[in-house]
Amino acid sequence: MKRSKLYQLLLARVREPRRFVQVLAGPRQVGKTTLVRQVMADCGLPSHYASADEPSLRDQAWLEQQWDLGRLKARNHPDGALLIIDEIQKAARWTEVVKLLWDADTHSATPLKVILLGSSPLLIQSGLTESLAGRFETIPVPHWSFAEMSECFGWDLEKFLLYGAYPGAAPLADDPERWRSYINDSLIETTLSRDILLLTRVDKPALLRRLFQLACCYSGQILAYQKMLGQLVDAGNTVTLAHYLQLLEGAGMVAGLQKFSGNQLRQRASSPKLQVLNTALMTAQSGRTPDAWRGDGDAWGRLIESAVGAHLCNTSIGTGITVTYWREKNLEVDFVLQRGDALVAIEVKSGGRKQTLPGIAAFDKEYHPTAKLLVGGQGIPISEFLQAPAAHWLGDR
Repeated sequence: MKRSKLYQLLLARVREPRRFVQVLAGPRQVGKTTLVRQVMADCGLPSHYASADEPSLRDQAWLEQQWDLGRLKARNHPDGALLIIDEIQKAARWTEVVKLLWDADTHSATPLKVILLGSSPLLIQSGLTESLAGRFETIPVPHWSFAEMSECFGWDLEKFLLYGAYPGAAPLADDPERWRSYINDSLIETTLSRDILLLTRVDKPALLRRLFQLACCYSGQILAYQKMLGQLVDAGNTVTLAHYLQLLEGAGMVAGLQKFSGNQLRQRASSPKLQVLNTALMTAQSGRTPDAWRGDGDAWGRLIESAVGAHLCNTSIGTGITVTYWREKNLEVDFVLQRGDALVAIEVKSGGRKQTLPGIAAFDKEYHPTAKLLVGGQGIPISEFLQAPAAHWLGDR
């Protein structure tokens, strides 16, 4: 099981003569550790792997010990060695320690190459920009795509919609109750308790958990922060909700898409469109059976739109593409892609009957997008749309 493009990219970077800290950042259970172990086996360098993924945070001495083991291998091999630290954000003061050790290796010409893995991209990026500027390169590792799940597990579109894109959970899909328990206990709870609450100050942990559940329930819908407050107990204020939604997005769980606007201040102040980043989070939280999803046209439509939104968000990471929505009064465009002057409006339809698109027409009149896409219905088949990354629709072929 290999994510070919990511594997080839990482292997090529490891084989380069120059030294950089390579950082793989992405949610839990998307294959970061498997990917790096495949590169370890094929790169031709002696390697040392260690993980900081423990209930208690690893200290500075532990990180220095792992680094020294990598240095010993590097000094005994003509081409150097490879050091991999998994869940690096859980090592105390990791940015300061890595900077100190990396600079010492540069001064002594120690040929040690380093890969850092982290399951909280928001925390990882914050630490990198604060302490390691100019010393690192980032490889985003997003959720698996429909194309990858289809290639590796033979999944069709319906199975992808219902069971999402966690490769570790794929073998359990034939037992929905067991699959649901795995997603809730091993993925959702672990991410909330160990990747967010353990590492970030959260004054209202119960609120963060409830906000996550709310985002899963209302995925694909625009919900003002004031309306969210009405749905939540002990809700605090809108600033708190916006911050917690940002934390959940940073952990690769759910996002709040902003409204597209030519005015950036208006865009930032808009009501968010809630969006799961993996439909497994939506279906596992719902308690619905697969048959219940299939039999409810409205719910099935929201699931399809959520799958399209998750695909656009995941494949736009690291590309400079922004994913937003647009709405004026009762006119709406489901998704808007933007990179530079290129603009694409996307409407998602789950039914096969002919439908008018007044939102697309109004958006076209005001903003003149590069392209206008209908996904599903009589437009681009959903399975075909999910085969291509967001950049494809902006002209990257």
